[in-house]
Amino acid sequence: MKIRDIKCFTVDCFRTNWVFVKVYTDEGIDGVGEATLEYKEKALTGAVEHIRDALTGKDPRDIEAIWHGIYRDAYWRGGPVLMSALSAVEIALWDILGKSLGVPVWRLLGGKCRDRVRIYANGWFAGAREPEEFAGKAKAAVARGITALKWDPFGKNYMNIPNAELDRALRCVAAVREAAGPSVDLLIEGHGRFNIPTAVTVAKELEQFHPMFFEEPVPPDDLAALRQVKDRSPVPLACGERLYTRWDFRRFFDVMPADYIQPDVSHAGGIMELKKIAAEAECRYVPFAPHNPSGPVANAATLQLAACCPGFEILEIMYSDVTWRAGVTDESLRFEDGCIVIPDGGRPGIGIEINEEECLRHPYRPHTLRHYTGALTDIRPPETAFYF
Repeated sequence: MKIRDIKCFTVDCFRTNWVFVKVYTDEGIDGVGEATLEYKEKALTGAVEHIRDALTGKDPRDIEAIWHGIYRDAYWRGGPVLMSALSAVEIALWDILGKSLGVPVWRLLGGKCRDRVRIYANGWFAGAREPEEFAGKAKAAVARGITALKWDPFGKNYMNIPNAELDRALRCVAAVREAAGPSVDLLIEGHGRFNIPTAVTVAKELEQFHPMFFEEPVPPDDLAALRQVKDRSPVPLACGERLYTRWDFRRFFDVMPADYIQPDVSHAGGIMELKKIAAEAECRYVPFAPHNPSGPVANAATLQLAACCPGFEILEIMYSDVTWRAGVTDESLRFEDGCIVIPDGGRPGIGIEINEEECLRHPYRPHTLRHYTGALTDIRPPETAFYF
């Protein structure tokens, strides 16, 4: 079996663009991965083109050799562009391997540890501005069976937050806590926005709401800064979506700056790389909670990891999505009791296929970062659809 081509399908999904990567073989067994890299899609597709040139004619089942060859020969190692491109290709190679053997990827990685994984919802708050609006949307999500909610209540503030803005953010958290009730977990997103003293102040104020964790309170560039926050924070911290490969996570484990790790399967190196990172986390009793707000292919790959990683804690998932999500893949998810049921093995590989023609009907559109503009909750279009 040989690789004959690799193609990217860039699909507009309102807040960003999904980037699906498909690897084709000469035996008609194709694999799909996802490399969605918000606001850097053009650089990403260029990186995939370089990888295609290097891999054409190689056996797609030699996954470790291919991964190390691409990583080594890039010379400029790591970073979001190369690692996202490599992640997507790696996922697609596992998909091919599973299909060639007629088994799901989780079977190749040691079998199931669980049949379902608890989820936390992102994007449930779309369009909300005032605390009362957040409360209403939280109540609706909980009524639907969601047991954990994540959002960023801090508006467009960066480094510092004025007292009036902090009070507004805390009123929002209080309203959601009251609406959701004490049994629902709240996860507070920071998007790497604060300096150390501000992050510490915010963490102390959040304690009264008993959050599951406070995510990325400071920028991801300096893990020592995050460790300083952790040493003074009364609430658990999470980070890792902007760390790449086991080498970045080695630094994480040396410093231990957070209580949860959040590597992303479509950025940190793919399925096997996350499996290795998860194993290190397991040794240190650090819960493994992957970042996963992207598209259906990344979600399918992350579910393979949820099945076979003993330390997998909770899965991020978007609450709803663009109405055409159902058309660009044949995704089929089952939601029960606040959990997503892990596929039972009826479909080999990662268990999902893309519809190339439908992908082409929703081409790339430029989107810009919302986190510091005041448009943070404009995360979904007026019309959305539930997909689980």
